[in-house]
Amino acid sequence: MTAKRETEREARREAERDWLVPRPFGRPVPLALVGWLALIWVMLWGELSFGTVLGGLATGAVVTFLLPLPALDPGIRFRPLPFVRFLAWFLLDLVMSTARVVFWVLRSGSPPTAIVSAPLRTSSEAMTVMIMVAVTTVPGSVVLAADRERGRLTIHVLGRSGTDAEVAEVTRLEVAALERRIVSAFGTGDDRKELK
Repeated sequence: MTAKRETEREARREAERDWLVPRPFGRPVPLALVGWLALIWVMLWGELSFGTVLGGLATGAVVTFLLPLPALDPGIRFRPLPFVRFLAWFLLDLVMSTARVVFWVLRSGSPPTAIVSAPLRTSSEAMTVMIMVAVTTVPGSVVLAADRERGRLTIHVLGRSGTDAEVAEVTRLEVAALERRIVSAFGTGDDRKELK
């Protein structure tokens, strides 16, 4: 039953793509790109008139027909509900980490630091980059290295109290939770299967 639903969804997506990308003479002409090029054309002429819009649409259609772009799949899918969950968690983590770093900055003495190697379960380059950006954006942590072959991130952690083993375990759990949220919000079906 699930395979049948997936086939139906794929057929609907294909029909939507066909409508958005007509193929005169077998070559794709993406309407969104034609519209974007027409907008640029009108802005370059500096005058909004029927003639400039029509000329922009004609130029955009000819350019996209004669110079087609290669089909690229960045490996990112957007899912609104998991994205809201990720965003809420990320903002909370941002506030908590900022408070922790401010606490150590205002306190005399040097803050505790650690270098932690955290495993990743995803093999997707796009997901790995998004995880690295999220980890580095949060105050008190920065990705020092990414080993794609072994699926590991080396992270410098600032301001975490506890033994090195405790800090490493907490950091690994946080990175695993972050990875799960990012893949859930942006990952492809294959990316999500890797985490199960």
